Amino acid sequence: MSGLRKAFAQTPPLWWSLLYFFCLLCGYYVLRPVRDAMGASADAATVFPHAWIDWARGHGWELKDFVLQVLFTCTFVAMLALQPVYGALVARFPRRALLPLVYAVFIACLFGFHWAFHAQVPGRGMVFFVWTAVFNLFAVTVFWSYMADVFDDRQARRVYGYIGAGGTAGAVIGPMLTQWLAQPLGVANLLLVSAGFLSVCVLCVVRLRPWAIARERASGAASGEAAMGGSVWAGLKLVWQRPALRAMAITLFFSVGAATLLYNQQSAIAREFYPSAEAATRYFARIDSAVNLLAILIQLLLTRWLLGRYGVAPALLMPGLVLMLGFAALMASPLPMMVAVVQIAQRASEFALSKPARETLYTRMDRPSRYKGKAVIDTAVFRGTDLAFVWIHKAVAVLGAPAVFAAGALAAAGMTAGAWSIVRAQRALPGAAEPTSSIQPDPRGAA
Repeated sequence: MSGLRKAFAQTPPLWWSLLYFFCLLCGYYVLRPVRDAMGASADAATVFPHAWIDWARGHGWELKDFVLQVLFTCTFVAMLALQPVYGALVARFPRRALLPLVYAVFIACLFGFHWAFHAQVPGRGMVFFVWTAVFNLFAVTVFWSYMADVFDDRQARRVYGYIGAGGTAGAVIGPMLTQWLAQPLGVANLLLVSAGFLSVCVLCVVRLRPWAIARERASGAASGEAAMGGSVWAGLKLVWQRPALRAMAITLFFSVGAATLLYNQQSAIAREFYPSAEAATRYFARIDSAVNLLAILIQLLLTRWLLGRYGVAPALLMPGLVLMLGFAALMASPLPMMVAVVQIAQRASEFALSKPARETLYTRMDRPSRYKGKAVIDTAVFRGTDLAFVWIHKAVAVLGAPAVFAAGALAAAGMTAGAWSIVRAQRALPGAAEPTSSIQPDPRGAA
């Protein structure tokens, strides 16, 4: 643990960054059980507007039979619609206004949902489900973009594992708070608890600003205190034109695809082996607990050492290789315990290795890549892949579980190839040899 003490002592903004990510994920995971309850509801009237239900019945089908498919489709459409809005905000507002504005909008939405849940507004479930997915991706994307402003490449390799562990701790405590507070407070009031955590995030944004300014001045980078400008569609162009961003998009496509196939087949196997709701809940709860425990151990004990000594290559390549082996084992033995083991390995390695490794590379990119290109990858590409593979699973599952796992192995191979393309593309990025000394805040930066 001496490395942890040294990192905190040498890098003061690590405290604020860790608190920021803890509060962000804790606030999200307070909301997630509410969202999942909406998605699992058998009462279409709780989720969808009455007009949608009547329209579906008029065309000969029941909306309650396609809850998740409709919700995932609406989420993807919302992501596409919001991309130009986010691009316009990034282009026109400086960082000191952009980040607080983003979180202020999310907080205002939570107050609006608080009213909607109290008033039992029809269609609130659908809107809340879609909004929560949008909130999760955009808020986390903004967080990591800001971290790339605060830390340089070598600092990021040293501290991102610890920051990720702070987020994992928030992901553990958030559902616990929901479990403890849901009955005494009610679902609607839980949204105000989440709003409180997001308010702390705004405080962290403000407190980290001097370090972001100091880092930009030290490296001669473009200042985030000025509006970025450019087209609202610039993010799409950047992902297409820049090899590193394009490689990240390809890797995320196959990574999310493999995870979606595994998750959907896991649900099918759980329905077969754990027919009661109680047994299935315990099965999924054990998986979630194991994922969080393994992730936080890797983040604290391995991620910093691996990134600092060997760079991003092992952290990017290992998860795909492990997942290929896992899918191969599942083709031979598709039992619930084996599915759980592979699921735990996939999710923990993504959180603790792949994600921190990818995020360190943004510290070596310009601000348009960090705020515009990254947003396209983390939102539109992510949700588009999720939607595509939900339907791919439905088609492949007709051939049986071995066919699904074979498709998953191919996706894992594509993920590994994409990770190797990131390793090759990042060699051309600037800033790999930046000084390792900690950046101290410039008093003039807060002016």
